[in-house]
Amino acid sequence: MTAYGILIFEGAEELDFVGPWEVFTASSMLRDHTDTVRLIAEHPGAVRCNKGMRVLPDHTLDDHPALDVLLVPGGNGTRRQVSNPVLIDWIRTTAAHTTWTTSVCTGALLLHEAGPARGRRVATHHLFEDTLQARGDVTVVRDARYVVDGNLVTSQGVSAGIDMALWLIGRLHGRDHARAVRRYIQYEPAPPYLADDPAPA
Repeated sequence: MTAYGILIFEGAEELDFVGPWEVFTASSMLRDHTDTVRLIAEHPGAVRCNKGMRVLPDHTLDDHPALDVLLVPGGNGTRRQVSNPVLIDWIRTTAAHTTWTTSVCTGALLLHEAGPARGRRVATHHLFEDTLQARGDVTVVRDARYVVDGNLVTSQGVSAGIDMALWLIGRLHGRDHARAVRRYIQYEPAPPYLADDPAPA
């Protein structure tokens, strides 16, 4: 059994946590529902995310079960939460007891402030790489969708969290299982506008 805990907060980017949520819950389903995936917030009640989605947490910081995996999303809310001592202390304490600590996008900022990302190689959203590097005691990797450094796995922005989550379940439960999850969720990126196409002048 793997217990996943996904932190949510006001201003969290929706796909940063919903993408990994889909991967983790599909993984559990294909494993006969042996795993748990829980949303955790500082307070009970609906959390309004970055684009306006309202989400109900399963637990608060004070009443969740033990976790094997912690995921911290990004979003505009990280700019405020980085100065929230309650949340930062919870991340620090929780990460000390998880097998894996992960982030998507600017969630790396919260992991840096809390400590788990200090002295590590990390990924974050491309628009935030310089800002995070300037905080010091961190090496920002700019050319990888996700970065693994020990038990810390960080990913670039938004959709990169799906890649990171698939890698993680492959590490936990095997590559064949991860491939089965990828097929189940039909994650086969084929964007209509390729990133490497030059923009018209």
